[in-house]
Amino acid sequence: MHDGDIPCSISAEVAQRAGLAPSALRFYERRGLIESAGRTGLRRAYRPEVVARLALIHCAKSAGFSLAQIGRFLASTPKDVELRRTMAKRATELDHEIERLQTMRDSLKHAAVCTHTSLVECPKFKANFRELVR
Repeated sequence: MHDGDIPCSISAEVAQRAGLAPSALRFYERRGLIESAGRTGLRRAYRPEVVARLALIHCAKSAGFSLAQIGRFLASTPKDVELRRTMAKRATELDHEIERLQTMRDSLKHAAVCTHTSLVECPKFKANFRELVR
């Protein structure tokens, strides 16, 4: 055990729980996005909260953030005004992207049961996309 007997997991276990290759953990550690709690023999050990941090990193990457931006976010303080502006702008962009994706999801659900000969000519299907350009 390390750090006052806080339970730690070896890198292979953490990687499996996070759905990553162990090499990704080493990469993120080199970039300063996560840190190990030490070693168990030859293997790196990680605290339990690293899995949640890896989920945050994955989610942020999926939202279009670079690893450099994620690193800034993880190290940010309330005084980082520029970063807060960037996050607010990206949140607004994500709102628009979510709206587009929901429209596409709803349209696909409708198309799956629609009886029109040409699915894309269905008035309901077409109306969904007209709403997006307003």
